This record gives sequence, C-alpha cells and structure tokens, in this order.
Amino acid sequence: MDHNSRKCKDNKQILKVFMYDLPPVFHFGLLRWKPHGPNIWPDVRSAWPEYAGGLNLQHSIEYWLTLDILNSQFSRNLSGRSAIRVRNSSEADVVFVPFFASISYNRFSNKHKLQNGKSFNDLLQEKLVAFLISQKEWKRSGGKDHIIVSHHPNSLLYARMKLWPSMFILADFGRYPPMVANVEKDVIAPYYHLIPSYNNDKSDFESRTTLLYFQGAIYRKDGGVIRQELYYMLKDEKDVHFSFGSIRGDGINKATKGMQSSRFCLNIAGDTPSSNRLFDAIVSHCVPVIISDEIELPYEDILDYSEFCIFVSTSDARRENFLIKLIRGVGKEEWTRMWKRLKEVEHFFQYQYPSQEGDAVQMIWQAILRKIPASKRKIHRGSRLSRTAVAEDRGVLRSAPVPRNFW
Repeated sequence: MDHNSRKCKDNKQILKVFMYDLPPVFHFGLLRWKPHGPNIWPDVRSAWPEYAGGLNLQHSIEYWLTLDILNSQFSRNLSGRSAIRVRNSSEADVVFVPFFASISYNRFSNKHKLQNGKSFNDLLQEKLVAFLISQKEWKRSGGKDHIIVSHHPNSLLYARMKLWPSMFILADFGRYPPMVANVEKDVIAPYYHLIPSYNNDKSDFESRTTLLYFQGAIYRKDGGVIRQELYYMLKDEKDVHFSFGSIRGDGINKATKGMQSSRFCLNIAGDTPSSNRLFDAIVSHCVPVIISDEIELPYEDILDYSEFCIFVSTSDARRENFLIKLIRGVGKEEWTRMWKRLKEVEHFFQYQYPSQEGDAVQMIWQAILRKIPASKRKIHRGSRLSRTAVAEDRGVLRSAPVPRNFW
C-alpha cells in the first residue's frame, strides 16, 4: 500500500484515483512537451508544460485534472485535497484516463495530414481504445469506473461510441446520444473562463450602466437561432449591448470591460447548449441570464444556480418585449443579492495549478466522488452472472447504437 493510500484510508471524502501511465503522445506530448530519458510525466514540482492559448483554453479540463493527480503524489498535507493518486488499481475508486482529447481535436483533426485519410487525432483514439480494452482494469469493470475527459463537443468522436460505459467529463450533452452520455452517469465541468476574474470589485447597481450585455457570434445553427431573433428584438434598446464579437484582436479586453460594467449578461444557446460565456459572466459578477433549454450545469446537485442566475425559456424569450421587461423589473435589492452570491461562488469555477480547496479541479473530483455509489452498483450488478458468462465475452467492447440522423 503506497503513502497516499495509507494517508486517506480512513478519509472517505478523498477520491482514490488510479491513473494509467499512457505515453506522452496522449497527453503532454500534444503540447509539444518532450520527456527526458524514460520519464512519462513532467516533474510538476518544479516546472510543467503550458497549455495552448486562445480558445483552446476553454476546454483544457483534462490538463488541470492531470496536473493535480500528478501533484498529489508529493502532497503530505491532504487538507483541501479531494483526490489522490494510488498505484494499485485494486485500491482505487476510479481509473483516470489521461488523454488530452480536446487539444488532440483542436490541433490534430485535419483529415489531410495523413495519407490513409485519417487524422492523427483519429489514430490516437483508435490506439486509446485498443489499449483500454486490453487492460485488466477495463475488463474487471467493463469500463464503468473509468474517467475520460472529452470537454470539447467534437472531441473523442470515434472513441466515445466505444468507451460509453465510462464516466465522461463533458461541457454538455448536446452532441451525445442519451445512452452514451447522460446526467446520471457523467459529470458536467465548467469551461475555463477566458475573461479574467474581477478582483477587488467595488462596482454596484448604479455604477454598472449597461443593463444587458451580449457579445459573440449572432448567427448560429440549430438551437442557436434564438440569438438572431433576440438581436433584432434588443438591438435598439438604449442600455443594451448586443453585438458581434470574438476573442481576436482586442476582443477579450472589450468583453472584460463590457461584462464588468453590466448588470446582466446574456448566455444564449449556440451550436451547443453551453459556452464559456456563462463562466466569463460569473467571474465578472455580471448576473447571467440563461436562455438555453437543454443546458446542464456543473455541480447542480449541490449548487442552486437560481440564487445568482436568471433562467428564461426559449419560448418566453421569443415573446415580444418579454425579456427586456423581465430584466428591467429586477430591482437594486434583488440584483445586489445575486451579485454578492456570484462573488461567493466564483472560486468554484476557477482552474489553477497548484489547485486550491474548493476550486474547479477539486469540485470536479468531488462531483465524481458523488457518482461512485451508482457506479459501483452497476459494476456489482454486472458481476452477478460472471461465473456463467462465456470467458471470451467478459470485458468485450460493444459500440453504442447511434440514433438515425443524430449527427
């Protein structure tokens, strides 16, 4: 039994994580890190590879979780820590798969890079599936105790249909069939916010002169059509900022100033139900107005978003003047109460290394921990007929069926 396992033996609130020692090409190698000698991992006590910048950062969740698990090996003080790495998989609550799926998609999904028509991202997924199904840990549980991060909605497109028994860490369920990903089995993680936190916020109801703020892509497909409709409804309101914008150029600075000087910030469904805009609003202490009927929110089993967000159904938002009347009807006292609550909860959505108590990394581990009883129940039920199952069928990988016209 290793040091960490001994330390947390009597502490049921700490998640015990077995992590595969995958080759660097699956994780930090995708960030152009090169190992020294036979080392698989960087020495995170002294230096660690930086993640890719720009929009890549919003889906960097596997990076922060992996850094935290590596760091747990050197932590003597477990105060504030929600997960530690164990070396013996039989002692673990979960098995973590350190594949940086989002950056693999963003950087290596170009179909024209390889002669066989497959991208490097495709090949990595194929190799990952082959590796996992050959491991005793996968065969023992059928993958039900495995943790796989696939935060970018287009990441893991091939492997997700093979590895669906696992617990996925996702941004939302917008591009997943219900059998592959759902709120009972999987964990929703916050985006990495691109706008910096509003430290020493001294603003108040009067000083935030913009009533309602939105800056982003206006013309979207699928559920995001509502953005265009709202634009035409709100564009002429004198205290509403509703315009196209991106992070290019001075986009981040403009959005930072805009959100920090606004009382309410619109978070409208786009191509998918969620976006990092919600978390930019939270750390800007700009009360989010969420118009996304299919959105799932991080930690909602323990966090009441109605204390600091306003939810509006898409059908109500389409009604003439409904939204603007609703927002104008929120007075100073109610707004100030939500503004104060935003300042209390913002650290739940902060990614950082080293991780700190109650930040996004620790909250995600805790969310996984709350899923463990249900996961173990599935594993135990699946073992009922293990004595009579055909040996060749044990641990066999079966792809999930894809609904017709799903993609």
